[in-house]
Amino acid sequence: MIAINAEKYVPARLARVWNICDFAKRFRLDRFEEKRLLTPLGPTATERQLLMNAGRRPL
Repeated sequence: MIAINAEKYVPARLARVWNICDFAKRFRLDRFEEKRLLTPLGPTATERQLLMNAGRRPL
């Protein structure tokens, strides 16, 4: 029988998945940027993917 030390293992953090339209509204992205994100990522993507790919134009 093998003893397992439960303190060593950290539970995996689940990635948050966003609908791209909701993400664009939440972060005030314009329609052009929303459409640019939809093309390679599809209708949903993880928060990390969106933050790495999104850009906002200066005001």
